[in-house]
Amino acid sequence: MKRIECKLKLSFEDIRNMMIDERIEFPKYVSPLINLANQFAQATRPKVVGQMSELIRICPYKDFEGWRKWYLERYPNAIDDATERIMEMLEKFKLALDKIDRETVKRWVEDLVIVKTYLGLRIQEPILKFLSNTLGMNYRLSTPEEESAGIDGFVGEFSISIKPTTYREKSKLVKETIKSDVIIFYEKDKQNNIVIKELESLTDKGDEFLNMLIGKLF
Repeated sequence: MKRIECKLKLSFEDIRNMMIDERIEFPKYVSPLINLANQFAQATRPKVVGQMSELIRICPYKDFEGWRKWYLERYPNAIDDATERIMEMLEKFKLALDKIDRETVKRWVEDLVIVKTYLGLRIQEPILKFLSNTLGMNYRLSTPEEESAGIDGFVGEFSISIKPTTYREKSKLVKETIKSDVIIFYEKDKQNNIVIKELESLTDKGDEFLNMLIGKLF
């Protein structure tokens, strides 16, 4: 008896070469651009080309040529429709490219590297500013000494701690180590939006703060 331990990987290109005889090659950069245009145009969504996972499941043919013929009989216009959508988007790309110069690219890079990095990593200040605007109070970020007590900032005289929702799993530890009046739990979604999920008071002042917020927000 023999036992072989291995880790074999079949890439998509390996599978394609084994299963399909025809070869399709595109000039450099063309395929990524078409793919990007397709994403914007939503040209290969199910409403245009059908629900592919379901179609491939119910197709009575198991070979590639059988599948191709069967699909095109059922969706005779789908390829042309998707192509037209992508072409329209590529035309829009061409118009946009004519408007891109070095200064435009520089502003884009600066926005990504400096602005979005700052906004993406500085979670506390936007939340503090939102609360201060809601309640009509001033806000400030905490000092290093206040940070060591788990305080991220103040809205008026109320001390605030701002934590991701993952901290809720450690809520007992958080309450023991944080000396703020209120804890705010947040999440960030795929679009980098900040979503406040929960507010919890740790002191009588915290109760007062939440009561004021309830009167303004809910």
